[in-house]
Amino acid sequence: MSISAQMVMELRRRTGAGMMECKKFLTLADGDIEKAILEMRKAGQAKADKKADRIAAEGVIVALRSEDGHSAVLVEINSETDFVARDQSFTSFAEHVAQTALKAETTDVAALSDATMHGDSHSVDEVRRQLVATLGENIQIRRIALLKSATGAVGFYLHGTRIGVLVALTTDNEQLAKDIAMHVAASSPLVITRDEVSSEAIQNEREVFMAQAKETGKPQDIIDRMIEGRIAKFVDEVSLLGQSFVKDPNKKVSQLLSEHATAVSAFVRLEVGEGIEKKEDNFVAEVMAQVREAE
Repeated sequence: MSISAQMVMELRRRTGAGMMECKKFLTLADGDIEKAILEMRKAGQAKADKKADRIAAEGVIVALRSEDGHSAVLVEINSETDFVARDQSFTSFAEHVAQTALKAETTDVAALSDATMHGDSHSVDEVRRQLVATLGENIQIRRIALLKSATGAVGFYLHGTRIGVLVALTTDNEQLAKDIAMHVAASSPLVITRDEVSSEAIQNEREVFMAQAKETGKPQDIIDRMIEGRIAKFVDEVSLLGQSFVKDPNKKVSQLLSEHATAVSAFVRLEVGEGIEKKEDNFVAEVMAQVREAE
């Protein structure tokens, strides 16, 4: 059967695959578009399974807030290269995943993968697998963060596409929530209040400070006072309320919140690829491996 350009364009519109890929599957399906789509999905699943073990440490953080401003999500979606992370089909997939996660109000990646994709009739994982087949890289939904506040605002801030922050306030102040989220992106606090800093973290810092202070040769009572001062400074540095506000360093975050008669009930900060051990590959060998795989 002759495969027309119109048939190829229709299949491309529906799948996002390349022209040659569409023509190949239409030929195999004798011009039956539905059958071609089914075969492409099968091939996509096989390719996705084959690439699943490859390290995906690049990608994007996507943020989305509900219309009422009382809930929001962050989703980290990983790819193998920054090049693919900038691809329009990848970013579109990421946006739709975030919309699906916000609607489902879930932080469970497995549950989200089984859910029907927003604006699509297929599951999130089926769409992901097809995207793997189209773009040729391992693509994974790594993490989902969700914050909700019954009465307060939930704000978000994105630093490019690599850092995302959600902040929930106890009052409905969207701009302040966004400002605090920006601060969290820049200052990376570990906890909200001093009391939430773990005893383990404090003890680790105490041991480091002790080793450093002993090298000064000062008397033990002076060393003890030095260490307590440094511990107090450390606790402030890692707690949100003890930090100086990035937009006004003369003011603590705690002061800013007090001025607006509100408090931070929760925050989440995600950064692309944090905690993933990246593999250093030989570039030439990697290119040749991809060429062999495509054959």
